[in-house]
Amino acid sequence: MAVEVLTTADGRAKTALSHKHAAAWFAAREAGVPLEVGHATPPLRPSRPEKPELLSPRDVPRRRPGSPQGRIALLHAVAHIELNAVDLHWDIIARFTQEPMPVGFYDDWVKAADEESKHFNLICDCLEAMDSYYGALPAHAGMWQAAEDTAEDFMGRLAVVPMVLEARGLDVTPGMIEIFKKAGETQTLAALEVIYAEEVGHVAYGSKWFHFLCGRNNLDPKEVFHGLVRKYFHSALKPPFNEEKRAEAGLPPDFYWPLAEETDTKTRVR
Repeated sequence: MAVEVLTTADGRAKTALSHKHAAAWFAAREAGVPLEVGHATPPLRPSRPEKPELLSPRDVPRRRPGSPQGRIALLHAVAHIELNAVDLHWDIIARFTQEPMPVGFYDDWVKAADEESKHFNLICDCLEAMDSYYGALPAHAGMWQAAEDTAEDFMGRLAVVPMVLEARGLDVTPGMIEIFKKAGETQTLAALEVIYAEEVGHVAYGSKWFHFLCGRNNLDPKEVFHGLVRKYFHSALKPPFNEEKRAEAGLPPDFYWPLAEETDTKTRVR
């Protein structure tokens, strides 16, 4: 099921399949006959539609969100992030089945994938209401890099994707909400508020299962997290941080502030 989602290119078709498989998983769980977690080989990169054109981060045009065109560009970037998140959550289900995990692990990531599918469609609906669509603008080619870098490191994947990248979403979404509130764009505002509320849970799933694996292997979670982020995360960890929402998701300040201070020190030394 996970690999079928990953190998479907069109965004709307991918998310429809994601919803369908999530519903089947939870129906089986509710009936007391959970679907068997088998083994499959996910692709290193998920299938993608021909558009958007994927560019190096430095080549993606920057637009100011004060204009309608700038807000469309911002939403297009959010849609791209959400589509990648759908694939990331199905990928973690398929890629690491050699590590035996409780059924609750699969419950959490199927639920997260289902919610990300909803988020992608909500943002696509907003784009279409603004006479645009996903694929109308170029997008960031590096979004899948963290998945490729951690394709053979389960704990690395949990550390970098939910606990760094998705946690960053908690930091920046309130600012986006303000932009669309000021613009009076109520449909987008409602969509972003749904996304903001549900993303806390996705970061929390990452933290929960990261700590579970640390406990299983008798490792210090904070030390391991710092080591894995230094190894796999190639960008700067920069404040401001949404400390309240990060704490709600199980990410205490001593996990991320030391890494941010290291980034700041390196910048000043240069």
